[in-house]
Amino acid sequence: MDLTAFQNQYSKPGTIILLEGKRVVKEADAAYLSALGKMLALSLPEARFRSGNAPGADALFTEGVVSVDASRMELMLPYSGHRKKYTSGIQTHPLDQINLVAEPEVVYQTAQHKNSRNLVQRYLDGKRDQAAMKASYLLRDTVKVLGAAGIPPATVGLFYVDLQDPDSGGTGHTMRVCRDMGIPVFDQTTWLPWL
Repeated sequence: MDLTAFQNQYSKPGTIILLEGKRVVKEADAAYLSALGKMLALSLPEARFRSGNAPGADALFTEGVVSVDASRMELMLPYSGHRKKYTSGIQTHPLDQINLVAEPEVVYQTAQHKNSRNLVQRYLDGKRDQAAMKASYLLRDTVKVLGAAGIPPATVGLFYVDLQDPDSGGTGHTMRVCRDMGIPVFDQTTWLPWL
């Protein structure tokens, strides 16, 4: 998809664009992530943007959007206070303030991967040890896509991935949920030529 087609499809009220990716960003790519966030915020004035507040790609994309309009950026947090110094002036949705009992699809989609099923159950059981906290990140990633009460679902996702292993880690999980929900996903092989 070229930039014009993307803008034509997603330049409308209610559009929520996920901007996220790997924590490790190649030094040569870092400026492009910020530039994409800025360019999209300028060219899609009715769109809102969502990310996960992680260092690396999330932070760089967010920086670009916030340089234009912080009120159109929202961060999904794995817990209240997560990287608090990076959330000033940005709308946040901490996972521990979302009633997961009322969000069975979020729980179901997060637990689909056999390696996350037990972690999710530990979190839902109220455990907050290291294993359960891994689930908080995966649940947060699922909420980014599906939304929750008062949080609309994402419309499209733009990701910065490890091109050698694009489906790994939390970024891979988020992309899988997008695909399962029919939400279009594009990585840097699509959006880098836009810049």
